[in-house]
Amino acid sequence: MRQHARTPHADDGRPAVWTGRATNRFQWLAALAGAACMALGITIAVASAWTSGVLALLMAVIGCVAAGLLVLFGTLAFVHVAVKVDDRAMEVRCGHIGVPRRRIPLSHVVGADFAPSVTPRHWGGWGYRWRPEKGTAVIVRRGEGLVLRLGDGRTFTVTVDDAESAVRVIRDHLRHPAPPAPPTPTGV
Repeated sequence: MRQHARTPHADDGRPAVWTGRATNRFQWLAALAGAACMALGITIAVASAWTSGVLALLMAVIGCVAAGLLVLFGTLAFVHVAVKVDDRAMEVRCGHIGVPRRRIPLSHVVGADFAPSVTPRHWGGWGYRWRPEKGTAVIVRRGEGLVLRLGDGRTFTVTVDDAESAVRVIRDHLRHPAPPAPPTPTGV
């Protein structure tokens, strides 16, 4: 599903802001598995006859609830990713509450490339990933993405629909950098 938007153009005709997102509906199944694991832990705590010993029961309940919470919230954070590019930075927000979040100033970017086939397998899975030979990535699904080349030699990859448009907007902003932000007044 392609979802992107461009806000009204800047004075020179360039898009002022580009936004896009990518969604992975499979993550909802993993979230349901986490919720089921939590429900199992609660059921064990409530329905148990406590005959096998308190320590064993406590370990089972805590283990199920902790694993369920980890899976539930770990997957919900990566159900979708939202990307916003303006004349100063690219911002990536994950999940429904926008965490984890990464903001990369365009002044730190030396280039942007379109990646037609990003796969979770190449990054070690879904989520916020780091690989020494590849850099950092936010992977929520397989498919197209964009790769930022940073001034320190690292890269940042994100899967997002209509990544080619995002790359064009970033390249345009890199060719025509935004004027420096006005200084903020200090207290009197």
